[in-house]
Parts: sequence; C-alpha cells; structure tokens
Amino acid sequence: MKKRIGSYPRVRAEGGGRGVVSQAGAVLLVETVRKSGLDQVISTALAPWRKSRAVHDPGKTVLDLALAVALGGDCLADIAMLRAEPGVFGPVASDPTVSRLIDTLAAAGPKALSAIRAARAEAREHVWNLAKNAAPDAAGQVLVDLDGVLVLAHSEKQHATATWKKTFGHHPLVAFVDHGSDGSGEPVAGLLRPGKAGSNTAADHITTAQLALAQLPKKYRRGRQTLIRTDSGGGTHEFVAWLAQRGRWL
Repeated sequence: MKKRIGSYPRVRAEGGGRGVVSQAGAVLLVETVRKSGLDQVISTALAPWRKSRAVHDPGKTVLDLALAVALGGDCLADIAMLRAEPGVFGPVASDPTVSRLIDTLAAAGPKALSAIRAARAEAREHVWNLAKNAAPDAAGQVLVDLDGVLVLAHSEKQHATATWKKTFGHHPLVAFVDHGSDGSGEPVAGLLRPGKAGSNTAADHITTAQLALAQLPKKYRRGRQTLIRTDSGGGTHEFVAWLAQRGRWL
C-alpha cells in the first residue's frame, strides 16, 4: 500500500506472491472510482448529511456499499469484506454506522437521492470527456435504451409480488446508454417497481426517461442528438408524445 490519496489507498500490484490480500480484484473498481472522480463528487454531494464530529465520510460509505455489492454482497453487513482489507479499501465504517447512515439518507428522501444522482452525472460527464473518441457520444449522438427486467425473489421481500410471467419478485424499468457494437450498455437509471407492474406503463417510461436524461451531459438532455429506444412495452401514444413535445424534441 502507498499513501492514501482521496477516499482509498493507492496500492501496487506485484507478482512475487508476498502481501497477498483477498478481494484484490476490487482494486480495478477502486481505481475506476479514483479516475472518474466519483469519490470526490459524492463526498461533496453528501457533505450535508455528515455530522460535525463524524469519523467516516458518508460518500465513501455509500461507495463502500457499492463495492460490496459488486463483490457479491447482498446485505449491508457484507461490507465486512472491505473492512477486512484496510490496506486496499482504507477505513470502513462499522455495521451500526452504516445502518444509521442509510436511515439518515432514507429520511432525507428525494434530497439525498438527487444529491447522489447529481454526483453520478458529474462523474459520468468527466469520464466521457476523458474517453474522447471512445465515449458513447463520440459520433455526436447518444442512444438510450429502456427496458423492463424481472428480478426473482425467493422470499417476501419488500414490494415483491407475482409477475406477469407467473414468477415472484420485482419488475424494475432500467435505462442503458448504448456503447455500440464494440461495447455493451452503460446503466444510467433504474425505476424500482413491484413484480405486478405492467409493461405498457407510460408514466413509468416517462419517469425512467427523465432519470436517464438527467445523467447525460446537459447538451443531450433535449434535441435530436438523443435517441430513446424501447421495445413494444414503451410503445404508447402518451410516451411518444412526451418524447416529441415542443421544447423537448427527442
């Protein structure tokens, strides 16, 4: 480990077999956080929810939770994977501290969500600028795909219901920026919905499109440079009219 710069320590990979750590693959994710500047912007965005004498930064704690999910975690307590490797992840909050932060952000509701979303959008624009010709808008157009996906639940999780495919779980509506034939999709928005949510729901498509557009650089939030695509589930008159509305012109 080298000195700590930003939210996470800088680490050096060696092939000598000494100083072996678990979860070393997450170093790539940590470096992505650092290069994108996401750690700095989310720390700033969540600063209003940091108590005056708090040891742990709310922004880093949220990022730590995201890393834990990427490493296979499925509950708050799985952040312990990161806590076990301070040389890779730096100081990690305790389980009670994490729970209190989630309660605090949940109580703040839309304000906290807006702060996190704004931080993500700022970091995304920075990454696109760094990517230059490899950015998804290199050709002067951005393609946003909306689609629903079934997420199965094996117990009665919050909002889990029977789905239209006679399974049980959730039916979120998600948005991805298309990276073309040489890439995949870049997730930009997700609308959580119960399993019973329908397909031809114009209101949900409009909300998800709004969340997706807010993640794009400002010049792509309206106008013909942005193309929004859906399957037949989004083929409603109301949604198409919203896209083409005067002043939006998508």
